[in-house]
Amino acid sequence: MKFIIVSLAVIAAVSAQQYSEQTQPPIPIVRQSQDVAPDGSYNYEYETGNGIQAQEAGSVVSGSEGPYVVAQGGYRYTDDQGNTFQVSYVADENGFQPQGDHLPVAPPIPEAIQRSLEYIRTHPQPQEQ
Repeated sequence: MKFIIVSLAVIAAVSAQQYSEQTQPPIPIVRQSQDVAPDGSYNYEYETGNGIQAQEAGSVVSGSEGPYVVAQGGYRYTDDQGNTFQVSYVADENGFQPQGDHLPVAPPIPEAIQRSLEYIRTHPQPQEQ
């Protein structure tokens, strides 16, 4: 009997916690706009009540394998510790290319490798026929 009472108490505590998490007020959208043109180009932007902002513009371009979308935009948000993160990006035939101060950066190419690459570029191998 004690097991049943303890089990019911635990279930009640977990249920109360889940209920309180579900009753948090929704975050409002304070600004929003979007536009889609007949040619497939578009743009949108929005801002939420907790400071999240995003915007993007894109257009359809013709490529060798058919049409594709080129987009550029960015977003900004603040984490739970108060740090603000901002990312700008381009997405095109070369893929998604984000930029932001908090993103990792590849180390520089060592000087010896740079010299080797320059030598290979300036001294191409003869083509076999």
